[in-house]
Amino acid sequence: MVVDQAEKLRLMVRKTRGRRARVIAVTSGKGGVGKSNVAANLSICLAASRRKVTLIDADFGLANLDLLFNARTTRTIAQLAFGRKTMDELVIPVRGGVGLVCGVSGMTELAQMTDMQRNHIVQQMSTLEDNNDMIIVDTGAGISANVLSFCESADHTIIVTTPEPTSMTDAYAMIKALSKGSSGVKLSLLVNMADSRNQARKVYRKLADTARKFLSVSITDAGYILYDESVSNAVHRCEPVVLAYPRSQASYCFLTLASKFGRGSEAASIEEGFFRKVVNWFF
Repeated sequence: MVVDQAEKLRLMVRKTRGRRARVIAVTSGKGGVGKSNVAANLSICLAASRRKVTLIDADFGLANLDLLFNARTTRTIAQLAFGRKTMDELVIPVRGGVGLVCGVSGMTELAQMTDMQRNHIVQQMSTLEDNNDMIIVDTGAGISANVLSFCESADHTIIVTTPEPTSMTDAYAMIKALSKGSSGVKLSLLVNMADSRNQARKVYRKLADTARKFLSVSITDAGYILYDESVSNAVHRCEPVVLAYPRSQASYCFLTLASKFGRGSEAASIEEGFFRKVVNWFF
């Protein structure tokens, strides 16, 4: 299986150099919940703390991270799948100090990859662990084989939902699908476009309690991103919101999210030293 082979690669890396990049997958049960925005802004906030971060657009059906960064390149992950480029050759520098690997939108060949092609991409991703501190993978939406492969191969998967009932239902379907795997990947739930902290907490509690009761799965709380028109305004400017509107409430939420995952802890409190570095970088 893809997961087993990816884990073998990780073990080899650990033995040879004693450390490796953390891989975080950002996924969702359905489209339209802001998953790619989360991946992009989280990557920038992590890079602001002097970490080397690579962001991979692994949504092979509706790739759009190149638009968020206004990146113009002919190098895409399609060339990786068909053996024309290596992963290192595909990384391009973008604003915010992040390395970006662009996906290809609308290519059905990639949306329906063979096991061999999918395995090749996961192996190539592992080569980035040698020269990065963190790798953020923006997966496609839904529970296709491609999406589950990336989520199960990651060290941690962030499932993005909104307070809408349909989004919550699809988020639970994603949790259920991932709970059937044997990879032991850690799962967190992020509530995007929340009206308030209390609303986000209710959404988390409902999904976490249901997953614990019926799936025997523990879901940690990744927090929330408040609804903010600055996010859509930034998209129209082809910029991540933390760069376009660094003082917006959404940007502060992304800083808080990065503070949790940047130090490898699930604790909800903010590590002051890291938070100060990130805030100074923006302001």
